[in-house]
Amino acid sequence: MEEEEEESRGSIGNDMEAEAPGIVIAGGGICGLATALALHRKGIASLVLEKSKTLRAEGAVIGVHANGWHVLEQLGVAAELRETAHAPITAFHDVRRQGNKITRDDQYPVRTEFRCLNRKDLIEALAKDLPAGAIRFGCQIAAVHEDPSSHGALLTMVDGTTIKAKALIGCEGTCSVVAKYLGLPPVRAIPRPVLRGFTRYPHGHPFEDEFLRLSVGEIFIGRFTLNENLVHFSVTMPDPPTELTRDPKKARGLALEDLQRLQCPAEIIDLVRESDPASLNVVTKLLYRPPWEVAFGGFQKGTVTIAGDAMHAMGPFIGQGGSAGLEDAVVLARALARAVGAGGEEMVGKAIAEYIRERRLRLARLSLESFVVGLVARSPSPVTTLACAAVSMLLGTRSHEHAKYDCGRL
Repeated sequence: MEEEEEESRGSIGNDMEAEAPGIVIAGGGICGLATALALHRKGIASLVLEKSKTLRAEGAVIGVHANGWHVLEQLGVAAELRETAHAPITAFHDVRRQGNKITRDDQYPVRTEFRCLNRKDLIEALAKDLPAGAIRFGCQIAAVHEDPSSHGALLTMVDGTTIKAKALIGCEGTCSVVAKYLGLPPVRAIPRPVLRGFTRYPHGHPFEDEFLRLSVGEIFIGRFTLNENLVHFSVTMPDPPTELTRDPKKARGLALEDLQRLQCPAEIIDLVRESDPASLNVVTKLLYRPPWEVAFGGFQKGTVTIAGDAMHAMGPFIGQGGSAGLEDAVVLARALARAVGAGGEEMVGKAIAEYIRERRLRLARLSLESFVVGLVARSPSPVTTLACAAVSMLLGTRSHEHAKYDCGRL
């Protein structure tokens, strides 16, 4: 049986090379699966190459704003995900403390739909409606080269096999091989470890359905409720990552020491202390692509392009990374559907160019907004803080203008 499976894998690889799949999507994360599903809804086949052996359903919670829910409705998965997302977040609550002194306490309502989803639920919802064989697991791209026989790409896999892609979409996140092929510089990093996890309250938690963003000294805490018994939190720690902070349980110990030293509210300390150890994970650095690279970067070679974090990684500062990647999927599938109807690789290249033109201004604005909000959080300079606050006001950060965007129908 194992020999038959090995022969099957070998023949599939050879067939793939001979057949030259039409549209190949690198990466089976949120953006990659959403793009594949959007294309499927338009009647266009694609092949997702995912380096993991199974769906990468691990991870924390993802906040989805109204613009993201619009996309999920277009993809046909919004109704079932709303059932798992529970109650919407009704308010944002920003608090800044220095010791026992509160220097800012702003609370304002969320006027558009904003819900938090387990990443696992979102990934599985996007994947389940794809046709059999649309995702090929255990396939990692080692290099991308121009295909001399077409405008597409020649993919060299880690195992040495090659695949000819008539069109290639890189959705592999911040370490994108496709982005490197396009000549884009590596994403930038903020070396601040972030501890994330869940805490269960068997008898119900005391918190409102709000997104609390608490700044205590150089520590930043995020907290929001998923339901009456489950609360998610994140703690951005002040020092660069060390071997201790790479271990989630040890990172929790260090975070608790910092929270107690800075006289953080007892409810926050208890939230972190009582968290489920199995739910803890650490992100050792926050990755982003600067807004000027998003505004002017080259995102196309022939029929090769990128989407999601590979194109516009922007950190967690305005909570739009996931929703923006979902928007990419709809806009790209819509453009490619027009090209496939017209036929020809040249038309596919033009469709990708249209996709980039439509997305660039939107993404540059989101990246700028995220950049300045993140800069305010970590800059000690009053002048920088004031300038960034002015830009945020112009962009409508506080009123969440970014969430009111509609990328259109699929």
